Amino acid sequence: MEQVVDTARYPLSSPESDTMRSVIDRAGRELRTQGCTVLRDFVRPELREHLRRECAALAPQAHYDVETVNAYNIAVDSRLAEDHPGRIAVDRGNAFVARDRIPGEALISRLYTNEWFREFVARCFELPRLHELADPLSGLVLNVVRPGMEHPWHFDTNEFTVSMLTQEPESGGVFEYCPNIRTVEQENLDDVRDVLTGRGESLVRRLTLRPGDLQLFKGRYSLHRVSPVEGAADRHSAIFAYSERPGVIGSPARTRQLFGRVLPEHLAAEEGRARAVRVDQLLD
Repeated sequence: MEQVVDTARYPLSSPESDTMRSVIDRAGRELRTQGCTVLRDFVRPELREHLRRECAALAPQAHYDVETVNAYNIAVDSRLAEDHPGRIAVDRGNAFVARDRIPGEALISRLYTNEWFREFVARCFELPRLHELADPLSGLVLNVVRPGMEHPWHFDTNEFTVSMLTQEPESGGVFEYCPNIRTVEQENLDDVRDVLTGRGESLVRRLTLRPGDLQLFKGRYSLHRVSPVEGAADRHSAIFAYSERPGVIGSPARTRQLFGRVLPEHLAAEEGRARAVRVDQLLD
């Protein structure tokens, strides 16, 4: 990790140092109050171009399938009230490079599998421990948004997300979010509808991210999107997916939607899906 991370600012191997305690305290406070925190210059400055090149070389392997979706990632023809925000359909144009296409020696792979990094992320989210996903495709992915495309407003299935911008676009591609727009108990449909229809500008925050910045985010309860990318360059970001419990594998339907394929592991895991316990009673 000393070769990848700016350990003067983020000494991962010394988790009880004053520096790390200060970083973790700030991250935890911002996640509690704002649902998001950004750890600037997490990757060493001299490695940012190497990081960009590595991920740019992987981007052509992304699975592209522009589809019509809604903010809840449920079927757009679901039976909902006439004014329900889930009836607002948009095109999702981002694409994903699956984990089995990302070499183990890549910088983002070395980060994802590193125990110090995983423990650091868990402490920032105030969790006892985190586990890599057992899913062979979705544990670590590269999110690719081409010019003219966007990752539209949505909620995440997971309660938290860890990501890192690896290539910024020439223009656009801004991360926008509405912190804690819903809760475990309340969907707050009026606020969500206002954002989706452009009337909720006061609820939206925008982040300026740079390559090498580490972003921690609670996307289950915060509506968010990447605005349309403009110019000639793609927007690339690595997504590090962890779970509070071991052995997590995505559903065949969602996996096929994101990657265009499923593996035997997904089919086998589906047999026990009905026994899964939800953490909330939200629509999605």
